[in-house]
Amino acid sequence: MVEPVVVSGRRVVPVARMKERATRLASGLRRMGVEPGDRYAVVMRNETGMLEATFAAPLIGAVPVPVNWHWTGVDLRHLLSDSQSVVALVHSDLVPVVEAQKPEHLRIVEVGVPEEVAEEYALGTVPSTGRYPTAEELIEDNEPPTEQVLAPPMSVIYTSGTTGLAKGVVRDPIPPEKIGEIAGIMRHVVGFRPGGTAVVPAPLYHTAPNVAATFALAMGMNLVIMARFDAEQFLRIVEEHQVTAAQMVPTMFLRLLRLPREIRAKYDLSSLETVSHSAAPCPPDVKRAMIEWLGPVVTEYYGGSEGGAWTVCTSEQWLAHPGTVGVPVADAAIRVLGPDMTEVPAGETGVVYGRSPSAWPDFTYLGDDAKRRAIDGGDGFYTLGDVGRVDEDGYLHLSDRLNDMVISGGVNIYPAEIEATLLGLAGVADVAVFGIPDAEFGEALAAHVELLPDATVTEDDVRAHVGRNLARYKVPKVVVFEQRLPREDSGKLFKRRLREKYWPAKAGS
Repeated sequence: MVEPVVVSGRRVVPVARMKERATRLASGLRRMGVEPGDRYAVVMRNETGMLEATFAAPLIGAVPVPVNWHWTGVDLRHLLSDSQSVVALVHSDLVPVVEAQKPEHLRIVEVGVPEEVAEEYALGTVPSTGRYPTAEELIEDNEPPTEQVLAPPMSVIYTSGTTGLAKGVVRDPIPPEKIGEIAGIMRHVVGFRPGGTAVVPAPLYHTAPNVAATFALAMGMNLVIMARFDAEQFLRIVEEHQVTAAQMVPTMFLRLLRLPREIRAKYDLSSLETVSHSAAPCPPDVKRAMIEWLGPVVTEYYGGSEGGAWTVCTSEQWLAHPGTVGVPVADAAIRVLGPDMTEVPAGETGVVYGRSPSAWPDFTYLGDDAKRRAIDGGDGFYTLGDVGRVDEDGYLHLSDRLNDMVISGGVNIYPAEIEATLLGLAGVADVAVFGIPDAEFGEALAAHVELLPDATVTEDDVRAHVGRNLARYKVPKVVVFEQRLPREDSGKLFKRRLREKYWPAKAGS
């Protein structure tokens, strides 16, 4: 049997070697004073060292907290303080950023920046600061721990904070007898299977790619991690490594489809068995184009950091029910509730509540059980803040985020529909639609638009395109062109950063 490997740039590391290094790192962290139940932050880009930091934690009963390494200022300060992390493992070039925001008690372990990451981000040679112990020293100077931790805690991952400061999701440990069930769900949802090869092109500090990477390795798969997503490089990786499963987000689909046809045709993608996506709405035209290109291997799932996947949708199901995010996976369940918290009839819109598969562990929010109770719908159901409907055949369709819904003149407007329409306008690369104050109607619509290079789209073009395809009341009153929209690597849009200039009083809400 061929030993599975992790591929990071030009580095090919046997999984057994990576896990052995993780055991030594675990011992080193324990000697530094990291106790069972303690949390430690991981401020690193995608590379094997981040996986080592993740795998080390459960060996000593500690909890890894992956950190969005883009964060600075209040976002980073909030996470480091809120998580009560006792140590932070930090790439050398990011050490000054963490030093500027860290609580006094936090200790830093410096991690060298590998060549493939330095190249991808044009960092040049990144020397050690020399101010802190290094991860490599901890690995070299320590032996693997001798005690085994039963039912170790899961990582605490902070949600993206698109409408406010991020909140940490604390999940119960997975009982050993449930691991097989969860592995079966992962196989169904993202196409993972022993002996296959998975590629994770999204940041490991997000839930979906983090879970995908750890489960791929647990299932005996080869794993390719990309330091950052590049469309043609992704195609090259699929062909070179005979990738069977890819976990992606819709913004990656857009970049792939914008490659010239001759580039897309250069690569053999026939090894792909499943291309799964989640995290953000996928415009119908984009989804259809991906299915036409790759075949019926495109799978969508809906859920969240809190409770894993609630629904799953194959290509065939989506083509039969365009726009759906699928039907419940395993023994999960979905309810759509009205303002009185009673279930609405099929076809009617309301707030979506889900119940995770029974194998998935329960959760709360770190230091904020009240926030957990606020989203509870009873009987194990809770909401992620989405609005949608279930059709006559039992397929869930999402309209938008509840927080994004605009009420203009008493009419509910869902910006996601307008955004999907504008992405079909030639020259538009990305768009964000949201509500702004309006003296007459309460709220009006604003569209912030990012254009493709050399595009000549005007405000009138934007309004005319929406007017031709949707009701007139959905035409944006304000159109602003942005050089780049503030979109997270996971595909989520930070609309609060755009709203703040219009709603100063709500900026911190």
